[in-house]
Amino acid sequence: MEKYKIRVEEILKVTNGKLLIGKSEEICENFCRDSREIKEGDIYLGIQGENLNGSIYFEEAFEKGAKGAILQDISITKEQQKKYQNKFIILVEDTIEAMQKIASYKRSLYSIPVVAITGSVGKTSTKDMIASTLNQQYGTLKTEGNYNNHIGVPLTIFRLKEQEAMVIEIGMNHLGEIRQLVKIAKPTVAVITNIGTAHIGNLGSRENILKAKLEILEGLPKEGYVVINNDNDLLHKWYIENKEKYNIITYGIEKESDYMAEEIVSKEKNSHYRLKGTKQIIEVPIGGNHFIQNSLCAIAVGNIFHMPLEKIAKGIANFELTKKRMDIQILKDNITLIKDYYNANYDSMKAALEYLGSMQKKRKIAVLGDMLELGNYAKELHQKVGQEVVKNKIDILITVGEEAKNIAEIAKEKIPQVIICASKEEAIKKIKQMEQTNDCILLKASNGMHFEEIAENL
Repeated sequence: MEKYKIRVEEILKVTNGKLLIGKSEEICENFCRDSREIKEGDIYLGIQGENLNGSIYFEEAFEKGAKGAILQDISITKEQQKKYQNKFIILVEDTIEAMQKIASYKRSLYSIPVVAITGSVGKTSTKDMIASTLNQQYGTLKTEGNYNNHIGVPLTIFRLKEQEAMVIEIGMNHLGEIRQLVKIAKPTVAVITNIGTAHIGNLGSRENILKAKLEILEGLPKEGYVVINNDNDLLHKWYIENKEKYNIITYGIEKESDYMAEEIVSKEKNSHYRLKGTKQIIEVPIGGNHFIQNSLCAIAVGNIFHMPLEKIAKGIANFELTKKRMDIQILKDNITLIKDYYNANYDSMKAALEYLGSMQKKRKIAVLGDMLELGNYAKELHQKVGQEVVKNKIDILITVGEEAKNIAEIAKEKIPQVIICASKEEAIKKIKQMEQTNDCILLKASNGMHFEEIAENL
């Protein structure tokens, strides 16, 4: 794949920007929005944040080696222009909007397969698995971490060089956001992992969440594919109603689907199964049924690109999960620590508790914090998590946060030991007092609860 080089003159054209200083033929290859992380030859993006205009740091970026900057809402003095006459500065009305236009233009230069992934839960782990699979046959670019929003998607596309495929994670909080992102990413394959309750406080119902996720289809070409989790009730219903309209491929464990797992053997740290209709055994390096579903999705995508099943299986077996998501660590005294606190909603809580419940011959301790952005549904959904705690026979429940008290309220009727903590510090103290050899401890909460502080102290 040829690497396309974008020049200043092209950026000026697509952004309607003004070249304050510098040469229009200058090549723009690497972009960076953090002046502290600038590398030699980068283009600095001065983004306007809620409280601060990043453009004011352009001089720091230049001193660290940036050769150009795209800025907004800033006055550049004659002295500064003279000092940095060997650099270039482009002034735009809105830097984020300019980023999106540049990314859209860059994407249009590449005729490569692009897989876009959305869903209420499992986006990042599915992205990791699909990218690992495609990388067995194609040089594949993937979203780093969860750079899945109006800034993260353009930054991912900016990293596109000689790669032959791209896997992009698409997130949203409100209606209309995915529509905007797929116009930039222009996917050839759309994946929807499930429709759950994440952001239900903003969207009001799971039906509205489905509507928002389906915006991903607006970026597909007519010959594009839609890959869906057929076990999800709303996606299954949508599939039945729309299977003649789109090229839909289904995967699942429970409902009859195009790609299914048979002879499943689930262990604490991994699973394996036979792909239905084949003799191929698929090894999944992380335990839990939701990772089996992710692997089925990866198989579906790999088959779209005519990959041999052996290569697909190798990609799944070798995939590495983005940190903070089901990151399993063995501590002293053979204590297993499950760190899964990048984000949390009912569906991901349910999956994590099912995994914890599957642990054999270990005392199971769930340390659960608030799930955020649930609005009027907060109490009901935290109570449902309490039911999952009971269902999975957790031995000890520790909650942190006001909303998490609702988990404890339900669980305390049947769980042997329930502890409500007012702070992370109190939770750390309680865990240290009670931990025993061979315990398994789950840390699960929304990112805003900062449960990484608990992990760092264990």
